[in-house]
Parts: sequence; structure tokens; C-alpha cells
Amino acid sequence: MSGWMTMCWFGVVNREQRMSVLADIENKVRSGKKMFFLLIDPDKVPDDSIKHLFEKAGTNLPDLVLIGGSLISKPVEPVIEKIKKVSLLPIFLFPGSLLQISGKADGILLLNLISGRNPEYLIGNHVVAAPLIKYYRLEAIPTGYILIAGTRNTSVEIVSNTHPLPVQRPDIITATALAGEYMGNRLIYLEKGSGADMPVPADIVARVKEESSVPLIVGGGIRSATQAEELYQAGADILVVGNAIEKRPGFIKDMRDLADNL
Repeated sequence: MSGWMTMCWFGVVNREQRMSVLADIENKVRSGKKMFFLLIDPDKVPDDSIKHLFEKAGTNLPDLVLIGGSLISKPVEPVIEKIKKVSLLPIFLFPGSLLQISGKADGILLLNLISGRNPEYLIGNHVVAAPLIKYYRLEAIPTGYILIAGTRNTSVEIVSNTHPLPVQRPDIITATALAGEYMGNRLIYLEKGSGADMPVPADIVARVKEESSVPLIVGGGIRSATQAEELYQAGADILVVGNAIEKRPGFIKDMRDLADNL
């Protein structure tokens, strides 16, 4: 094993030995620790750059790797295999479609798009995916997924044929998050969208965190440590970063330092 292949943050090698990722997330949230996840979109990250990304990161690794995207033309399995050659981090699917489900992963964020009213993204796709998830023995974490409006349409709202919730209505956003929690979702994910011009406003993050009791994930539009710190301070337990690290690999160290020192 090369010197830069780092043991995963969850401390184990395979899914049979590993503590439930959800349980570990909940334990860390209870202890006040912050986390960050790296989102890799197979269409946006060249295969030959994955090894370089993890080599450059060294020990400054994310807590978990998410694989997926709204529109993916490339299969996810080769990307998962490349990551597993250089890292023992847990890999979870972040599926935009049923085609992105793979037994090579360790688990899946089972996204319920509760900001929209498209039944396919609330139950339809889940029914089709459930037997595969069981067959592959993936750890499935039900996640209330809430799109927050920005200044432009994102891929996920176009593909899902849903409307994001307006930032001018924090009451509706908070009520939606609370409903998602009461429906049994174990995580709430506030999403501004890949490549968004700005992240979710900190005041919305603070309000949702105040009202809900499950771990809170925030993603989209995070490009600087200053933005990330503001979101962590507002109450985000986990930040998801993708585009910024794809464009500036050194940003992964900034995120690791920030999460470890708050």
C-alpha cells in the first residue's frame, strides 16, 4: 500500500466491518464535530485526475465521497473502482437516476426530493431501486432533499421537473425540512445546485437547524473557506463540495482544516 493511501475517517476497510455510516455521522454531530463530503461527478472529473486529486490531498481527506450528478453519461462503476484503488474512504451514491446505482459503492443517499411534487422523485424511483439496494447490501440513508432557488435554473430542477423553494420564504423551507424529518428522513440536505453562483444563505441554514433535529447537509455554490465557515457557524453539520475542488484541488485542505478546527 502506498504511503498516501489513507485509512478512511470511519476507521475500517469494508462495509461488513464498518460501523453504520449514519450512526457515525449522528455520533459526530452529537459531539459537535463538523464534516465535509466530496462530490465527484463522473462527467466532470477526468478519470486520470482522480489519483492526482487524492495524492494532492494527502491526509486532508473528506469524511466521505459522494458519486453522482443530475446528468451523467459515463458509468459510475469505473470511477468508484479508481477511488478504491487510492483510498479507503466510504463511497456513497448520490444518484440522479436509477442508472447510477452500483454494488461497488458502500451506500446510497436515498434522496426524497421533498421541495418538489414530482412523484417519481418522492416514491416512484425508490420503488424500482429498493430491490437493487437490498441485493447490493448498500447502506441506505433516507435523505430529505430540498432545492433552494438561485439566480439560474440548475440541472437537477430541470431533470426532476420541479421548482426550488424561494429564499424569500424561509418559513416554507423550514416547514419542508421539518416535514421531511417527521416523514422519517434521517438527514436533511439543503441544495443550491452544482455550479450555483452563491451557497444557501446562512440565515436559512440557521433557521432550519434551529427547528430540525437531524443532521443538516448543505451543498452547492461553496467556493471559499469564508463561505464554508459561515455555513458551519450557522448550523450546517456537513458541507458538500464538488465543483470548487474539481477546479482547485488545494481547496480540499482548506475544507479539512476548517472542519477539524471549528
